[in-house]
Amino acid sequence: MRKTAQSDNTSDRTGRRRATSYDVAELAGVSQSAVSRVFQDGASASKAMRDRVMVAANKLGYRPNAIARGLITQRSNMVAVVISKLTNLYYPEVLVQLTQHFSEQGVRVLLFALENEGDTRKVLEQMLQFRVDGILTAAMFTPEQLETIENAGIPVVFYNRTLKDQLVSSVRCDQEEGERWLVDELVAAGHRTFGIVEGPPDSVVGLERKTGALNELSAQGITDITSVSGDFGYETGRACFAQLMKKRGSPPDAVIAANDVMAIGCVDEAREGFGLRAPEDISIVGFDGVGPARYAAYDITTVRQPVHRMTQSAASMLIERIEDPELSPEKRSFSGKLIRGGSARLKAEDA
Repeated sequence: MRKTAQSDNTSDRTGRRRATSYDVAELAGVSQSAVSRVFQDGASASKAMRDRVMVAANKLGYRPNAIARGLITQRSNMVAVVISKLTNLYYPEVLVQLTQHFSEQGVRVLLFALENEGDTRKVLEQMLQFRVDGILTAAMFTPEQLETIENAGIPVVFYNRTLKDQLVSSVRCDQEEGERWLVDELVAAGHRTFGIVEGPPDSVVGLERKTGALNELSAQGITDITSVSGDFGYETGRACFAQLMKKRGSPPDAVIAANDVMAIGCVDEAREGFGLRAPEDISIVGFDGVGPARYAAYDITTVRQPVHRMTQSAASMLIERIEDPELSPEKRSFSGKLIRGGSARLKAEDA
């Protein structure tokens, strides 16, 4: 009787027995180990061997069972990526790059999208049930949730946020530094009254940007500051600008928005709702460096995050900790880049 690999010996939905690696080996006239090498990333196999095996596999409709293989190796070869829908528009770029970095290592991404950053409890149990090898999160976990994940032996890397009082691995852009740059430029250009358009209260990134801007304004002796809160979206950017005008009764010299999308909303509301031009009548700045911020109609002054370097670093950091669970936590911080757009009056570059 012909040998059948245990991990291959299953039926499809119609009840027919699925082809096994031994069936492929017999049809291709090679050993079962040769079939395994062809389907194993990085294993050696000649082109002629690969061609023979793939012809047989395609004829029989055979592919290795990744789930069964995971049961043998105790690895799912999947990582969970957790993001918030409201965070900002640059995350599609982040997701593409993360998926590419993980795919190069033979790892697949399981995406969990939250309505709000504080909703992590809704997905934690799902991630544990899928037995992911690691978690890369752009949302926060509570200390209790982190303890649960640690007890499950799953490494976690935080993307663009960190827990300052806990030993966790993280990759982030220095939000406070970027806000200091923006404030310094605006104050040096003569701005003395400011509006702050904050992010949502459960966003660590939004809080860091708000804190960075307020601390530097205070250091510069600026006290005329009006704050309103948005959710990182375009519509709230418009609504927040209208709120600022209602609170103040007149426009501030400058508006600092927590991200580019809300800054774009502010520009549109200033123009269409109040007849104000940026930068002639008011300066408006954002943060992130998203594509729409470069459109000629907006040309937002902003701080661009080094997305490629951050995603590459985060993916490699997580893979390293999957491979070696004993690695100590690590925190990496990247500087952004100041983009001098046309939406704000800044000090002269040679000043």
